[in-house]
Amino acid sequence: MDDDKPMIEQATDAITGATEATTKAVKSGARKVRKAAKKVAKKVTKKNATKKKATKKAAKAKKAVKKTKAAKKASKAPKKKKKAKR
Repeated sequence: MDDDKPMIEQATDAITGATEATTKAVKSGARKVRKAAKKVAKKVTKKNATKKKATKKAAKAKKAVKKTKAAKKASKAPKKKKKAKR
């Protein structure tokens, strides 16, 4: 402790220093948390984007299969029914 400064000033300086240190620690911690959250968000959005692409491709493939099946059915000549003998 400094003998030249009064006790009140010394106490205020100590408290001020402690609050400044705490503020710095909180700010740096918040910055780290924000950074980590951004990383996670990037990973999640990439996964969702790939899932969406995959589902779109699957839907297109299903539609294509349906079209080909319908085309095959349409191309087949209708069979004539045999008349029943009496």
